[in-house]
Amino acid sequence: MPRTPVATPLAPAAIGPYSQAVTAGGFLFCSGQLGLDPATGDFAGPDVETQAERAMTNLRNVLGAVGCTFADVVKTTVFLADMADFAAVNAVYGRFVTDPPPARSTVQVAALPKGGRVEIEAIARLRV
Repeated sequence: MPRTPVATPLAPAAIGPYSQAVTAGGFLFCSGQLGLDPATGDFAGPDVETQAERAMTNLRNVLGAVGCTFADVVKTTVFLADMADFAAVNAVYGRFVTDPPPARSTVQVAALPKGGRVEIEAIARLRV
């Protein structure tokens, strides 16, 4: 099964040896998106709501690079630096996803790249 990398300038460039996303087997596997502004490489803001909003916007832009939307997302994983931010991130997340919402896991991690407060990854079905 071939793997095809996906990249868009509308989301931050990878900060390591990975792709923004990869298509394989009829699915799009999106790498985690931080709340980084793709134009500056800096966080959109210091608070978790602003970072979550930017992370979801970045994810929407990666999805859009192959013609997908949040309606195509089947699974997400949310990584939080502090589980106390769960409700705030959930409120932002809920504005982006469509009904029925995708399956999701949310975990607290010891740290995120660049000191981020939230990172979100997704798996979506490709439109045929």
